[in-house]
Amino acid sequence: MATPEKPPWLKVSLPGGERYREVRRAVIDGDLHTVCREARCPNMGECWSSGTATFLVLGDTCTRGCRFCAVGRGDPGGIVDRDEPRRVADAARSMGLDHAVVTSVTRDDLPDGGAEIFAATVRSLRRLDPPPTVEILIPDYLGGSLDTVLEAAPDVLAHNVEVVERLTPSLRHARFSYRRSLEVLERTARSGRSIVKSSLILGLGETDAEIDAAMSDLREVGVEILMLGQYLRPTSNHATVKEYLPPERFEELGDRGREMGFGFVSAGPLVRTSYRAAEAYARQRALSAGG
Repeated sequence: MATPEKPPWLKVSLPGGERYREVRRAVIDGDLHTVCREARCPNMGECWSSGTATFLVLGDTCTRGCRFCAVGRGDPGGIVDRDEPRRVADAARSMGLDHAVVTSVTRDDLPDGGAEIFAATVRSLRRLDPPPTVEILIPDYLGGSLDTVLEAAPDVLAHNVEVVERLTPSLRHARFSYRRSLEVLERTARSGRSIVKSSLILGLGETDAEIDAAMSDLREVGVEILMLGQYLRPTSNHATVKEYLPPERFEELGDRGREMGFGFVSAGPLVRTSYRAAEAYARQRALSAGG
């Protein structure tokens, strides 16, 4: 089946403006990586122009690599930059962030998968005056690694199942597991320390019933914030797009998610895990507080 033509609703504006340049300068001056650039996020211009960015810690090389992801794959050789948490906090201060989002590559070459760097980054951000709220998007940590990041008490802990269960073996790296990802989310929810968030990318051949089942699974394990977005093929070496879902279909899925009991659902062609993260956190927190 031929790849469908990209529809007009996926067009984005070119980045620019003084705020965009300030964010870019803070990232470059801090010698930092962002998932915005490494994963070729379509919302980079919008987010950077509004003064937000998602920091990518633990380098820019992933030890796994999934068929839909633009981040480079390789062997980082156990190298860890212990100064990275401080530089992330410095960049967050210079950007005046109220809500800081931090994610990482997967680092199977490290005994703890890099969990301590995540925790140290959360602690560094907490020491700012005033401290921003902190959201982290982690690999499939369990056991001591998950405990390490939970003890740092991020305001939001996100982990993505990425795709529906049937497509997981063919699109995610073999070390990933749909059920393990659900376990990460469930253990996080049971800890009661963080708001729990997850995402699905669509347009990879999943059926409506499979989307519904995945959403139900996520709600059952305690996910409170759900993000649904369109898969966009980074290069010809990545998985092909099977379908471009129209905006109205995303609206329907968003309504369905809210009916299932998610506190906050963002669904749209350009939605990604950290898209409008501060808004999602604020609305979920208000809901949890009964506001």
